[in-house]
Amino acid sequence: MQSAVNLWPLLGVAVIVVGFVLRANPVLVAVAACGVTGVAAAMSVMTLLETLGAAFLKTRNLPLILLLPLAAIGLLERFGLRDRAQAAIGKVRSATAGRLLIVYLFARESTAALGLTSLGGHPTMVRPLVAPMAEAAAEAQHGPLPQRIRYRIRAMSAATDNIGLFFGEDIFVAFGAIVLMHTILQAEGIEVNPLHIALWGIPTAITAFVIHAWNLRRLDAEIARAVLDEKGAA
Repeated sequence: MQSAVNLWPLLGVAVIVVGFVLRANPVLVAVAACGVTGVAAAMSVMTLLETLGAAFLKTRNLPLILLLPLAAIGLLERFGLRDRAQAAIGKVRSATAGRLLIVYLFARESTAALGLTSLGGHPTMVRPLVAPMAEAAAEAQHGPLPQRIRYRIRAMSAATDNIGLFFGEDIFVAFGAIVLMHTILQAEGIEVNPLHIALWGIPTAITAFVIHAWNLRRLDAEIARAVLDEKGAA
Protein backbone atom coordinates (compact mmCIF):
# COMPACT_ATOMS: atom_id res chain seq x y z
CA MET A 1 0.00 0.00 0.00
CA GLN A 2 1.31 3.42 -0.94
CA SER A 3 1.20 6.11 1.74
CA ALA A 4 -1.00 9.13 1.08
CA VAL A 5 0.76 12.25 -0.17
CA ASN A 6 0.22 15.41 1.84
CA LEU A 7 -0.91 18.09 -0.61
CA TRP A 8 -1.49 20.83 1.95
CA PRO A 9 2.05 22.29 1.53
CA LEU A 10 1.01 23.23 -2.02
CA LEU A 11 -0.97 26.07 -0.45
CA GLY A 12 2.28 28.03 -0.67
CA VAL A 13 1.93 28.02 -4.46
CA ALA A 14 -1.56 29.49 -4.13
CA VAL A 15 -0.17 32.24 -1.89
CA ILE A 16 2.41 33.12 -4.54
CA VAL A 17 -0.24 33.24 -7.29
CA VAL A 18 -2.59 35.41 -5.23
CA GLY A 19 0.26 37.69 -4.15
CA PHE A 20 1.44 38.32 -7.69
CA VAL A 21 -2.13 38.84 -8.92
CA LEU A 22 -2.57 41.48 -6.23
CA ARG A 23 0.87 42.93 -7.15
CA ALA A 24 2.09 42.68 -3.59
CA ASN A 25 5.74 43.03 -2.62
CA PRO A 26 7.53 39.95 -4.06
CA VAL A 27 9.72 39.52 -0.96
CA LEU A 28 6.71 39.55 1.35
CA VAL A 29 4.85 37.16 -0.94
CA ALA A 30 7.78 34.71 -0.95
CA VAL A 31 8.15 34.85 2.84
CA ALA A 32 4.40 34.40 3.33
CA ALA A 33 4.41 31.41 0.95
CA CYS A 34 7.28 29.85 2.89
CA GLY A 35 5.43 30.36 6.14
CA VAL A 36 2.21 28.82 4.82
CA THR A 37 4.10 25.87 3.37
CA GLY A 38 5.97 25.31 6.63
CA VAL A 39 2.78 25.40 8.72
CA ALA A 40 0.99 23.07 6.28
CA ALA A 41 3.92 20.66 6.45
CA ALA A 42 3.78 20.71 10.27
CA MET A 43 7.26 22.21 10.59
CA SER A 44 8.26 23.77 13.86
CA VAL A 45 9.05 27.48 14.00
CA MET A 46 12.77 26.85 14.56
CA THR A 47 12.96 24.36 11.70
CA LEU A 48 11.19 26.82 9.38
CA LEU A 49 13.55 29.65 10.33
CA GLU A 50 16.60 27.40 9.91
CA THR A 51 15.37 26.36 6.46
CA LEU A 52 14.82 29.98 5.39
CA GLY A 53 18.24 30.97 6.71
CA ALA A 54 19.98 28.11 4.90
CA ALA A 55 18.21 28.97 1.65
CA PHE A 56 19.22 32.62 2.03
CA LEU A 57 22.88 31.73 2.58
CA LYS A 58 22.89 29.48 -0.49
CA THR A 59 21.42 32.15 -2.79
CA ARG A 60 22.85 35.37 -1.38
CA ASN A 61 25.30 35.72 -4.28
CA LEU A 62 22.58 35.14 -6.90
CA PRO A 63 21.54 38.82 -7.23
CA LEU A 64 25.20 39.75 -7.81
CA ILE A 65 25.54 37.13 -10.54
CA LEU A 66 22.38 38.41 -12.25
CA LEU A 67 22.94 42.14 -11.86
CA LEU A 68 26.58 42.40 -12.92
CA PRO A 69 25.99 41.19 -16.53
CA LEU A 70 22.92 43.43 -16.82
CA ALA A 71 24.94 46.43 -15.65
CA ALA A 72 27.69 45.68 -18.17
CA ILE A 73 25.18 45.30 -21.00
CA GLY A 74 23.46 48.53 -19.96
CA LEU A 75 26.75 50.42 -20.15
CA LEU A 76 27.56 48.94 -23.56
CA GLU A 77 24.12 49.89 -24.85
CA ARG A 78 24.45 53.40 -23.43
CA PHE A 79 27.72 53.91 -25.30
CA GLY A 80 26.46 52.78 -28.69
CA LEU A 81 26.12 48.99 -28.78
CA ARG A 82 22.60 49.17 -30.23
CA ASP A 83 23.57 51.84 -32.79
CA ARG A 84 26.62 49.87 -33.91
CA ALA A 85 24.57 46.70 -34.32
CA GLN A 86 21.91 48.51 -36.36
CA ALA A 87 24.52 50.18 -38.57
CA ALA A 88 26.34 46.90 -39.19
CA ILE A 89 23.26 44.92 -40.23
CA GLY A 90 21.91 47.84 -42.30
CA LYS A 91 24.89 47.47 -44.65
CA VAL A 92 24.00 43.87 -45.53
CA ARG A 93 21.67 44.21 -48.52
CA SER A 94 20.38 40.63 -48.48
CA ALA A 95 19.50 40.71 -44.78
CA THR A 96 15.85 40.77 -43.74
CA ALA A 97 14.29 40.59 -40.30
CA GLY A 98 13.08 37.04 -40.93
CA ARG A 99 16.40 35.76 -42.27
CA LEU A 100 18.33 37.31 -39.40
CA LEU A 101 16.01 35.73 -36.83
CA ILE A 102 16.25 32.34 -38.57
CA VAL A 103 20.04 32.49 -38.19
CA TYR A 104 19.64 33.42 -34.52
CA LEU A 105 17.11 30.61 -34.02
CA PHE A 106 19.61 28.09 -35.41
CA ALA A 107 22.43 29.46 -33.26
CA ARG A 108 20.29 29.56 -30.11
CA GLU A 109 18.91 26.07 -30.57
CA SER A 110 22.32 24.60 -31.44
CA THR A 111 24.13 26.12 -28.47
CA ALA A 112 21.30 25.18 -26.09
CA ALA A 113 21.57 21.59 -27.33
CA LEU A 114 25.20 21.66 -26.20
CA GLY A 115 24.22 22.94 -22.75
CA LEU A 116 25.29 26.55 -23.43
CA THR A 117 21.98 28.05 -22.37
CA SER A 118 23.51 31.29 -21.06
CA LEU A 119 24.73 32.45 -24.49
CA GLY A 120 21.37 34.12 -25.24
CA GLY A 121 18.45 35.57 -23.35
CA HIS A 122 16.12 38.56 -23.51
CA PRO A 123 18.13 41.08 -21.46
CA THR A 124 21.57 39.91 -22.58
CA MET A 125 21.06 39.30 -26.30
CA VAL A 126 17.57 40.04 -27.64
CA ARG A 127 17.05 43.60 -26.41
CA PRO A 128 20.55 45.04 -27.02
CA LEU A 129 21.43 43.16 -30.23
CA VAL A 130 18.95 40.83 -31.93
CA ALA A 131 15.84 43.02 -31.94
CA PRO A 132 17.68 46.23 -33.05
CA MET A 133 19.45 44.31 -35.82
CA ALA A 134 16.14 42.82 -37.02
CA GLU A 135 14.58 46.29 -37.06
CA ALA A 136 17.56 47.69 -38.96
CA ALA A 137 17.33 44.89 -41.53
CA ALA A 138 13.63 45.64 -42.07
CA GLU A 139 14.32 49.38 -42.39
CA ALA A 140 17.07 48.75 -44.93
CA GLN A 141 14.57 46.78 -47.03
CA HIS A 142 11.45 48.92 -46.65
CA GLY A 143 12.37 52.29 -45.17
CA PRO A 144 10.70 53.74 -42.06
CA LEU A 145 8.56 51.19 -40.22
CA PRO A 146 5.17 51.67 -38.54
CA GLN A 147 5.36 51.48 -34.77
CA ARG A 148 3.12 48.40 -34.77
CA ILE A 149 5.63 46.54 -36.95
CA ARG A 150 8.50 47.55 -34.69
CA TYR A 151 6.71 45.97 -31.73
CA ARG A 152 5.92 42.92 -33.86
CA ILE A 153 9.61 42.46 -34.74
CA ARG A 154 10.62 42.81 -31.10
CA ALA A 155 8.01 40.25 -30.05
CA MET A 156 9.17 37.78 -32.70
CA SER A 157 12.78 38.30 -31.60
CA ALA A 158 11.86 37.38 -28.03
CA ALA A 159 9.78 34.41 -29.24
CA THR A 160 12.70 33.18 -31.34
CA ASP A 161 14.95 33.15 -28.28
CA ASN A 162 12.30 31.30 -26.25
CA ILE A 163 11.73 28.62 -28.90
CA GLY A 164 15.42 28.08 -29.57
CA LEU A 165 16.19 27.67 -25.87
CA PHE A 166 13.14 25.55 -24.99
CA PHE A 167 13.52 22.96 -27.72
CA GLY A 168 17.31 23.05 -27.88
CA GLU A 169 17.97 22.32 -24.22
CA ASP A 170 15.73 19.22 -24.40
CA ILE A 171 18.51 17.59 -26.46
CA PHE A 172 21.14 18.19 -23.77
CA VAL A 173 21.43 14.97 -21.78
CA ALA A 174 22.26 16.75 -18.50
CA PHE A 175 19.24 19.07 -18.71
CA GLY A 176 17.08 19.05 -15.57
CA ALA A 177 13.89 17.96 -17.37
CA ILE A 178 15.62 14.88 -18.81
CA VAL A 179 17.01 13.97 -15.39
CA LEU A 180 13.52 14.43 -13.91
CA MET A 181 11.88 12.20 -16.54
CA HIS A 182 14.54 9.54 -16.04
CA THR A 183 14.04 9.63 -12.26
CA ILE A 184 10.25 9.34 -12.53
CA LEU A 185 10.41 6.49 -15.04
CA GLN A 186 13.00 4.69 -12.94
CA ALA A 187 10.79 5.04 -9.85
CA GLU A 188 7.98 3.38 -11.81
CA GLY A 189 10.24 0.46 -12.71
CA ILE A 190 10.87 1.58 -16.30
CA GLU A 191 14.56 1.52 -17.17
CA VAL A 192 15.39 4.19 -19.75
CA ASN A 193 18.77 5.53 -20.79
CA PRO A 194 18.87 9.34 -20.37
CA LEU A 195 20.78 9.55 -23.65
CA HIS A 196 17.83 7.94 -25.44
CA ILE A 197 15.45 10.51 -23.94
CA ALA A 198 17.70 13.30 -25.20
CA LEU A 199 17.99 11.76 -28.68
CA TRP A 200 14.21 11.56 -28.98
CA GLY A 201 14.14 15.32 -28.42
CA ILE A 202 15.93 15.87 -31.73
CA PRO A 203 12.88 15.30 -34.02
CA THR A 204 10.84 17.71 -31.89
CA ALA A 205 13.61 20.33 -32.03
CA ILE A 206 13.90 20.00 -35.81
CA THR A 207 10.13 20.30 -36.21
CA ALA A 208 10.03 23.38 -33.98
CA PHE A 209 12.84 24.96 -36.03
CA VAL A 210 11.05 24.34 -39.33
CA ILE A 211 7.70 25.68 -38.08
CA HIS A 212 9.15 28.82 -36.51
CA ALA A 213 11.44 29.43 -39.49
CA TRP A 214 8.31 29.36 -41.69
CA ASN A 215 6.66 31.88 -39.36
CA LEU A 216 9.72 34.11 -39.64
CA ARG A 217 9.54 33.95 -43.44
CA ARG A 218 5.92 35.03 -43.15
CA LEU A 219 7.09 37.90 -40.94
CA ASP A 220 8.98 39.39 -43.90
CA ALA A 221 5.80 39.30 -45.99
CA GLU A 222 3.82 40.84 -43.13
CA ILE A 223 6.33 43.69 -42.84
CA ALA A 224 6.16 44.35 -46.59
CA ARG A 225 2.35 44.47 -46.55
CA ALA A 226 2.25 46.75 -43.51
CA VAL A 227 4.70 49.22 -45.07
CA LEU A 228 2.71 49.30 -48.34
CA ASP A 229 -0.54 49.85 -46.43
CA GLU A 230 1.10 52.65 -44.47
CA LYS A 231 2.31 54.34 -47.66
CA GLY A 232 -1.09 53.89 -49.29
CA ALA A 233 -2.86 55.43 -46.32
CA ALA A 234 -0.45 58.39 -46.40
